[in-house]
Amino acid sequence: EKLVNCAMEDGRIDVLVNVAGVAPKVRCDILEMTEESYDYVMDINTKGTLFLTQLVANKMLESKEKTDMCHIVNISSLSAYTSSTSRGEYCISKAGVSMITKLFADRLAEYGIPVNEVRPGIIATDMTSKVKGKYDNLIEGGLLPIARWGKPEDIADAVFALCTGALPYVTGQS
Repeated sequence: EKLVNCAMEDGRIDVLVNVAGVAPKVRCDILEMTEESYDYVMDINTKGTLFLTQLVANKMLESKEKTDMCHIVNISSLSAYTSSTSRGEYCISKAGVSMITKLFADRLAEYGIPVNEVRPGIIATDMTSKVKGKYDNLIEGGLLPIARWGKPEDIADAVFALCTGALPYVTGQS
């Protein structure tokens, strides 16, 4: 709530991008996943996204003027639909983010507030640095149509496109 109040000091919130996300501290088989690991990932990736979106959406609606300038974008992952049994809690959390996107898109559509999702693939970040060799080999072997690691800038460009108002009839999409 402090975050939202700070943002509201100068007026209103027009854009929310939910980008916070963590992987499990330890990758392990889903048969060995702990409740502690599940809670850690779900609290940040899913619960945080849900309740921050709820709070900001209500602030957007309170301002009532120019909601057509408001946009919400959730950063999910290809793990929302691709199974990885060594990090099941991450996959479950990102599938949850996908549903959060759909729910808020449906709820806010009447106010002209689009809610969309970006599902990055293999992006070069600290989170993927531990598995760089594995993905280098997979990319080299033809895993991706564009044979390179994605960059954070690629994701930023997609978010920018969704938040410019250039796609006014797009909501609930990934």
